[in-house]
Amino acid sequence: MTEHPPSHEGRQPLVARPQERTRPRQEASASAVPQPAVPAPDPVATARREGDRLRFVGAATRRIARGIDLDEIVLGLCRATVPTFSDAILVYLRDPLPVGDERPVSPFVLRLRRTDRLRLTDEDTESSGGIPLQISEGLRLPILDPQSDVMPAAELCEVRSGGALSEVLRGVRPVFGDSAAARAALPELLGADRTVPSGHRAILAPLRGRRRVIGAAVFLRRPDRAAFEPNDLLVAAQLATHTALGIDKAVLYGREAYIADELQRTMLPENLPQPTGVRLASRYLPAAETARVGGDWYDAIPLPGSRVALVVGDVMGHSMTSAAIMGQLRTTAQTLAGLDLPPQEVLHHLDEQAQRLGTDRMATCLYAVYDPVSHRITIANAGHPPPILLHLGGRAEVLRVPPGAPIGVGGVDFEAVELDAPAGATLLLYTDGLVESRLRDVWTGIEQLRERLAATAQLTGPDHSPPLEALCDDVLDVLGPGDRDDDIALLAARFDGIAPSDVAYWFLEPEDAAPGRARRLARRALARWDLEELSDSVELLISEVVTNAVRYAERPVTLRLLRTDVLRCEVGDDSPQLPRQRRARDTDEGGRGLFLVNRLARRWGATRLSTGKVVWFEIPTRVQGT
Repeated sequence: MTEHPPSHEGRQPLVARPQERTRPRQEASASAVPQPAVPAPDPVATARREGDRLRFVGAATRRIARGIDLDEIVLGLCRATVPTFSDAILVYLRDPLPVGDERPVSPFVLRLRRTDRLRLTDEDTESSGGIPLQISEGLRLPILDPQSDVMPAAELCEVRSGGALSEVLRGVRPVFGDSAAARAALPELLGADRTVPSGHRAILAPLRGRRRVIGAAVFLRRPDRAAFEPNDLLVAAQLATHTALGIDKAVLYGREAYIADELQRTMLPENLPQPTGVRLASRYLPAAETARVGGDWYDAIPLPGSRVALVVGDVMGHSMTSAAIMGQLRTTAQTLAGLDLPPQEVLHHLDEQAQRLGTDRMATCLYAVYDPVSHRITIANAGHPPPILLHLGGRAEVLRVPPGAPIGVGGVDFEAVELDAPAGATLLLYTDGLVESRLRDVWTGIEQLRERLAATAQLTGPDHSPPLEALCDDVLDVLGPGDRDDDIALLAARFDGIAPSDVAYWFLEPEDAAPGRARRLARRALARWDLEELSDSVELLISEVVTNAVRYAERPVTLRLLRTDVLRCEVGDDSPQLPRQRRARDTDEGGRGLFLVNRLARRWGATRLSTGKVVWFEIPTRVQGT
């Protein structure tokens, strides 16, 4: 029977090992000599220390959780742990960081993302959870200073499968720096011939996200500070877990923000066109930084006859779904504009398209067509806030446009009105986010906007219109605190028009003599405009285009010349077939007209109309050539 020594206060009974059973009784008696009693730990002090540790973990995790982007989260970890938990910290992250369900690759690279150390002054009491810190003078030295006894860490580290560092990271749990696994892994992480100096204590904590290890953190303490305890491993694990999950969410948020930005950028015009007789400016503001994409849009679409379509719309909501619907409606509007349909017909087809997209796809839209030759504008509205016209003298007018029903209601007729668009006036199209908020109704906002435009125009005097870009910026200043409840799209158009003296217009009968008559009429117009040096090129191109029109036309052919910064020629006929450039063979008698137009004109194109088509080309004037 095995013999046990007597137990003592504060000690557990010792159980004799099997090999000790053969010892003589004398040795067993010697081992039973009483030993000094080990003092029992103070339960009050232990409870106080554990309570301080829990308060620190709570304060640190709250600080880490406050971060939204990657840098804020890593900075939160550093500020929360130095100097309360450690005197220095090194944070390594994968480069590049994986996103979502991307498959991991091996080997992968860790990059030193941030380091932090004990500072000469530390005012960050929140991260310590209110725990008083006793910092000796020795600790006040910057522990990661190149002149100190801690060598700077390497910038990059390649983690190879099967290596010591890979095994520690795969184990997920933090380890003490003096453990066998950490002693082998730390030189691989910090760099060749670099390790934790003698006397310093360290904890190596893997940062594991939802699916994979995304980095590592090293916590360091100087020799004159209390060593890490086993419970500190739990603290390091908590900090590492909260940091890794926050980084995972920040990376996903960054990817979503990037997708939202790219989606919004592609949905809206990258650059506004520069049509003849009108100048354009635009602005777009999302509802908030966290909702960068929405359903508001604007567009300016050149039309035949030097006209331009001005469009602004607003799909309900400001989400990815709203942006996708907005993109489809904007594409549909561009296609309908290319058919040169009246504004009310464009809204009718947009309404049908919205109903095809779903029963709850609602949007408002305002579609206007400006003609710089007639100085008129035709507007149709589908439940959108009315536009404001700022006259040259400074008077701001809310245009009386039938409101109509929103797009997507179905079974509603839209009505268009034609209004004067005098030269020097500015038309402002906007979405309701500019004039409506929780603090004011839409009509109060429209009146405030009208007054703001009138006040801005008074600053430039009655004979000058305010600069267009500055006007857009000033309009956005009407927004007050709490007014950003929705996206804002803004499109401003300054009407310059084309003077009647710069327009020449004729009807030509579809007969063989039409090209010759077109050349003579063009020569006289160019002489009247003092542009005789362009006669040869213009007569050649007009002859080719009119010849092609007469070949297929059954009704009179229209010929129009417009003199602006370029000379624009437009030839219209009733044939819907668009001309197509092709390379003529040596034996062909025709087919070279559009080839000449393409070589001699600065730009050219053809647009199908409801009554036929228009072929146009532009030639730089003498003013541009000088």
